Amino acid sequence: MNASVDGVAVGGVSASGTPAGDTPPDGGPRGRSARVRPLSWSRTVPRELVHRDSVAEVLLTDVRRARGGGFEAAASWPRSHPTFPRDGADLHSPLMIVETLRQLGIYVPLRYFGVAPSDRLVITDLYFETDPRGEPVARSGATRVDCRVLVGGVRRGPGGEVTGLRLQVSFRAGGVVFARAGGGSRFLDAERYAAVRAGGARTGEPARETPRAPAPAPRPVRPAAHRLGVNGAHDVMIAADGATLLVEPADPRHPYFFDHATDHLPGMIVLEAARQAAALASGGRLMRPTAGRLKTARFIEYAPPARVLCVPHHTTCVFRFLQGGEQKAFGALRYQ
Repeated sequence: MNASVDGVAVGGVSASGTPAGDTPPDGGPRGRSARVRPLSWSRTVPRELVHRDSVAEVLLTDVRRARGGGFEAAASWPRSHPTFPRDGADLHSPLMIVETLRQLGIYVPLRYFGVAPSDRLVITDLYFETDPRGEPVARSGATRVDCRVLVGGVRRGPGGEVTGLRLQVSFRAGGVVFARAGGGSRFLDAERYAAVRAGGARTGEPARETPRAPAPAPRPVRPAAHRLGVNGAHDVMIAADGATLLVEPADPRHPYFFDHATDHLPGMIVLEAARQAAALASGGRLMRPTAGRLKTARFIEYAPPARVLCVPHHTTCVFRFLQGGEQKAFGALRYQ
């Protein structure tokens, strides 16, 4: 996951990703005597800078350049978030790590790398890993999480515009590092995005791996919520069509997974569908992953429903998503 940083300053952006001539983190004069203000958790960053429609879904509260390079950020993880289990567990969902990474992966390019707000963000891959010994307990109120962000692998187009980069993020709570995450993304303008989407038109074809019989098939059956480790029926992302598992979200208006409209299946749903498939395939033995990786090869369309193949082995589960005769995404989840 490591990548070197582009060493050429283009368009007013230095090799470290800092806008040329930007002020120190505290907004004051440069120099060793300048005081650095503490990170703030008092209010969220603008929701449009993290591609969220609901302010309640914005986790970032402060992002700034860090001394010595990179960035530092504050995130607020609420106890009442709808993805949290209500079965007595006192830890945050691992999805909060990935969602914080996703929001940083949008905010930092928009704020510091001159990426146009109209560009489309395409995640190419991501990973996360936690240290269960240091994870913060989800008590009343919210958990203050501070992040250290390194940017590398900056790619540029013919005109010097940033077309992609990679992030590496470490997560701290109470001064203890409890998780790390990272990944890569591309930024496409409207014309390039339309060309990429047109190239995936074949995804509307029936999957060749599972030919359908002419007669109407029974409707897929969604597993009970408790078998997947989710709060309720509306949190279920998979359904069983005989022995075949399909990605079929139960609630198309879910406040977390469908916060805003998309023309393809969001990556967060793909990751959660893989987690639920692992829970089901392992008979409930593999519920809460402590690490994971996801690689996306192509967009996953809403129809026909994508198949998810999941093979658990000891404390690991390998998964693949198939649609239209193609492998669209794959990865692995690890458990303690």
